[in-house]
Amino acid sequence: MGTTGPALLLTVLFVSSASGSYPRAQNVTWISTNFKTILTWEPNPSADYSYTVEFSAVGADTQRNSHCIRSSGTRCDLSSSLSDLNANYVADILSEPPLGATSGLIEFPHTRSPRFCPYNDTDIGRLDFKLKVSEDKKKTTLYVTDPLTALFKDGQQLDIRDIFSNQLQYKVTYWKNKSTGKKVHVSPNNVIEMPGLDRAKSYCFKVQAFIPRRRPDKQLGELSRTQCSADDNQSVFEVYSVGVIAAAIFLILLLIGLVIAVSVVCYKRRQKAEDSGKEGMPLRDV
Repeated sequence: MGTTGPALLLTVLFVSSASGSYPRAQNVTWISTNFKTILTWEPNPSADYSYTVEFSAVGADTQRNSHCIRSSGTRCDLSSSLSDLNANYVADILSEPPLGATSGLIEFPHTRSPRFCPYNDTDIGRLDFKLKVSEDKKKTTLYVTDPLTALFKDGQQLDIRDIFSNQLQYKVTYWKNKSTGKKVHVSPNNVIEMPGLDRAKSYCFKVQAFIPRRRPDKQLGELSRTQCSADDNQSVFEVYSVGVIAAAIFLILLLIGLVIAVSVVCYKRRQKAEDSGKEGMPLRDV
């Protein structure tokens, strides 16, 4: 019994010393767009330790991704591992000996991530769309392309419509070209006919995914690029930049100058020739 105290103290000191050489991960963050889900953390490990990622749906068994065991990296792609998109997941980042090394520790220092639900928390990326105006200018239609996700089913890559189904809508922000007043139109379909537009005006459009059932900060996807319809009534100053117009005026003036210069030279040569001809003619007898 007399050796129990010192032995226990040595064990505690050994564990404290060993755990001190394995710093805990910090700033553990989920980064996810279109279900491409990366777990990231800091800092980069030294040669003396590595990181292992353990994750689980809340209430389920713990799992590991084979690419994130005893790793020297600070990120782990869990896109294909989070199979239940509606589940809430948590992950632990363990600080462990490097690959091939051993340690006397039974439990390694670890840091737990926030909860993450793929269906509710992944960001939706930028949409692409084509803009078509009918020949009579009466109908303007947007054709939206749903972005692909990082998920596959039966060998086919899924887009966001495949996953969100009828929960997915589209928010169109539009305004008259050169105007600041904006309006919003929401459509459940990715072929969107815009109502109530002035057929004589040019309009600009931006589109983003809209999922009303999500919490407010995750309802909207990234805004698309702006596209504007053609304006047949635009002045030359609206169609072309000041630099282009100035260059065109300069070229026109230069061309006019050249024409004038050539005309003057030709006129002088003709006059000179006529004068020379008159001087060579013999005088008439009086």
